[in-house]
Amino acid sequence: MTVPGRSSTEDLLRELAPRVLAVVARKYRDFDSAEDAVQEALLAAAEQWPTEGVPDSPEAWLVTAASRRLINIWRSDTARRRREELSGLMDPGTAPAADDPVPDRDDTLRLLFLCCHPVLTASSAIALTLRAVGGLTTAEIAAAFLVPEATMAQRISRAKQRIHTSGVPFQLPSQENWRERLGAVLHVLYLVFNEGYASSSGGELIRTDLSREAIRLGREVHRLRPDEPEVAGLLALMLLTDARRQARMGPHGELIPLDRQDRGRWDQAAIAEGVELVSRTLRLGSVGPYQLQAAIAAVHDEAARAEETDWPQILALYGVLERVQANPMVTLNRAVALAMVDGPRAGLDLLSTLDSSIGRHYRLAAVRGYLLEMAGDRAAAVAHLRTAAAGTGSKAEQRYLLTEIGRLAAQ
Repeated sequence: MTVPGRSSTEDLLRELAPRVLAVVARKYRDFDSAEDAVQEALLAAAEQWPTEGVPDSPEAWLVTAASRRLINIWRSDTARRRREELSGLMDPGTAPAADDPVPDRDDTLRLLFLCCHPVLTASSAIALTLRAVGGLTTAEIAAAFLVPEATMAQRISRAKQRIHTSGVPFQLPSQENWRERLGAVLHVLYLVFNEGYASSSGGELIRTDLSREAIRLGREVHRLRPDEPEVAGLLALMLLTDARRQARMGPHGELIPLDRQDRGRWDQAAIAEGVELVSRTLRLGSVGPYQLQAAIAAVHDEAARAEETDWPQILALYGVLERVQANPMVTLNRAVALAMVDGPRAGLDLLSTLDSSIGRHYRLAAVRGYLLEMAGDRAAAVAHLRTAAAGTGSKAEQRYLLTEIGRLAAQ
C-alpha cells in the first residue's frame, strides 16, 4: 500500500467512481441501490486511504466495499420488496446476450448504454448518464442543460424511479434496437467532454479526467460502429478540440482564448487523426451536427496563425449547422463568424435575435462585449463583460473576463 495525499486520493476516487458503479450495477442489476452503495464505499475510501494507504487493487477494494453495503441496503423491508419484484434481473451470473452490442466487456461503456434506457426521455437519460458515467454533480449537469439545479435533481430522481417501475429490464440493447439509444449516448459523451474541456463551475478550467474518458468511450463506440458517420464525427470533434488543451491555460492557470494561443503547443497527432476522421466521414454523404462541428474545429486547427483562419468557410459551416440543428448556441457562434467576415455590427444585429431566448445567459453577454470592443464601443463592452463575469459559475472564466475588463478600462 501507498499513502497518498488527500487531493491525490480525491483524484483517484473521481476516476474510479464510474468504473466501480458500472461493475456493481452490471453485477446486481439494481442501479439506484448500486449508486447509493458506491457512494458509501467512496466516502469510506476517502476517510481511510489518506491514513491507511491505497490498496494494491483500489478498484477491487471499492467493488467489494460497495457490494457489502448493497447487501445491507437490501436487508431493509423496502429494498427486500423491490428485490422480489426484480428477482428476474438479479442473477449476478447472467452472461451477455449473443447479440450484445458490447461483446468485449467494458463496464463503463455498458453503463453508458444502460443509462440510455428506452423508458426515459432523451433529456432524462442524458442527465442520468452524466451523473453515473461522467461523475458530474447535479449543479454541473444543470449548468450544461441551462436549468436550475433543483429542476435537474428532480429530473434525475424521476429517471431512476421510472427505470425501477417500468418493468423493462435494465440491460443492454440488442443489435436490432441499439440505434434508438445511440443518439443519447453520443449526446452524453459530448456533454461529458465539454464539461471536462471547459468546466461550467468551480475553480478548475479543465478536468482532464472527464475529457479523456469521453474520448476513450468515443473510441470504443467508434470501434463498435465504424460506419456510423456521427460516431466518427463526434470522435473527430473531441480530438480536434482536445488538441488545443495544453495551450488553453497560462502558467498561472489563466484562460487563454483561441486567437491568443501558442499554436505550437497544439497536439498535431490528435489534429491529424481528427482531420482524417472527419474528412473520411464527410465523404459518406450523410452530414450531421457532430460532423459539421468537427469540420469547423478542423478549419480552426489547420490555420497556422489566428489571422489565417478561413472565417468565410466557418461561417458557411455554421449556416449549415444552424439548418441541421437550430439552437441559440449555434446562432451565438455564427454571430462571431459573421462579425469576422462582415464586421462586428452584422454580428451584433444577429445577437439581438437571441435576447428573447438566452437573454440572461452569460455567454451572450460575453460575446456581445467582445463584438462591441471590435466595433470600438469600449464602455458598452465593459458593461456587458461585467454582466458576463457576474453570471458565469466558472472561476477561470470569471478571472479572464475581469482581466479583459481591466484591460479595456485601462485603454
